[in-house]
Amino acid sequence: MHIDEIARRIDKSPAHVERVIEWTEIPRNGPPARRSPTAIEQRVMDMRADGDSYIEIAARFKRGPEYIKQVEGLGHYSLGLDLLT
Repeated sequence: MHIDEIARRIDKSPAHVERVIEWTEIPRNGPPARRSPTAIEQRVMDMRADGDSYIEIAARFKRGPEYIKQVEGLGHYSLGLDLLT
């Protein structure tokens, strides 16, 4: 896709698009940032480990059970990333 077309689609100037493309070619130095579970992710994982249901945890945090499942999943994902490093 041509740079002018990308710029038009994202409502930016072609020069801006070219700068961003150039930035992607700059090598990164150092290891990637580590991401540990956030406080809510850790708390939800602890509550699930204690046997609390998604509905019970959702009521406590005033959120829906699906949200709690997502938070738990992100926490496990973070721990998985930690294991890979």
